[in-house]
Amino acid sequence: MSPLQIQDIAGELLQAHDQGRLIASIVARNPDFDLDAAYQVAAELMRQRRGRGSQPVGRKIGFTNRTIWALYGVDAPMWAHVYNDTLSVAREGKALVSLAGTVSPRMEPEIAFKLRAPVPVGCKDAEQLLRSVEWVAHGVEIVHSHFDWKFKLADAAADWACHAHLVIGDPQPIGEQDIRALSRALPLVKVKLLKNGVEQQEGVGANVLGSPAYALGFLADLLAQQAFMQPLAAGEIITTGTLTDALPVKPGETWSTEIEGLPLQNLTISYTD
Repeated sequence: MSPLQIQDIAGELLQAHDQGRLIASIVARNPDFDLDAAYQVAAELMRQRRGRGSQPVGRKIGFTNRTIWALYGVDAPMWAHVYNDTLSVAREGKALVSLAGTVSPRMEPEIAFKLRAPVPVGCKDAEQLLRSVEWVAHGVEIVHSHFDWKFKLADAAADWACHAHLVIGDPQPIGEQDIRALSRALPLVKVKLLKNGVEQQEGVGANVLGSPAYALGFLADLLAQQAFMQPLAAGEIITTGTLTDALPVKPGETWSTEIEGLPLQNLTISYTD
C-alpha cells in the first residue's frame, strides 16, 4: 500500500480512538490491507502518539491464546506498544480503571515480564528466553475494539492490537537460580477470573503458545522481520496474552483474579466511567 493510504488509515483509526466510536473493517473495504500494511499503520500511529506526549514503555502481545482463535476468526498472534499513559501499577493488589473512551471493553488476565536484556532471536528454549527477564508479574489488560470485535487479524493489529490499558501487580524478581523452576511453572500456572466474587472462567499458562515464555520468543522473531520497528530492549514491560477468553466489563463492576502455581499477587479491578 502507498504511504498516503497508510497515513489515511492511521488517521481514521486515530480519530476513532479520540472519539471512542466504531468503524467498519479495513480489510473488508480494502482486501489489499494485510498484516505488513497493518504494522506500517501501527508504526505511524506510534509516531503520532509520541508526538502527543505518550512514551512507549513496552509491548502487548495479543491472540497468543490459541484456544480462542476460532472465536475471533484469527490464526496468529499480534503485538502493539504499551505507553506510559496506558500502564498502571496496582496498589496492594487493587486498581481503579476508567473505561472512558473505550469501545466494547473486555478484560484479560495475563503474565507480564520486564526485560533485563534483549530477547534472543530464533530461540526456542524457555530457560534461555527467561534469562532476558528481570521480573515476572501478574497483570490484567483491558482490551477494546473499534471494530466491535468483528475484524480480520490485520484490522486488529492496526488497531493498537486492541490495547486500552494494562494493570500490573507486584513484580517478583528473577535470578539465575529461579529460571529452571519458573520455566517449568509457567505452562502450569492457573488463573481464575471472577466477577463480583463469582468465577467466570479459568485458564492455564500453556494456553499462551505453550508457555508465556515462548510469547517472548515469538515477538522477538516477528520484530526481526519488521525493520521499521525497534527490537525488544532492556527495561521494556511485555505482557504475553490472556490465559482465558477476554470477558466484557462495564463501569460499576468489580472483577478479581486468583492465580495458582506462582507466588504472584491476585488482582482486584474496579471499573468506572
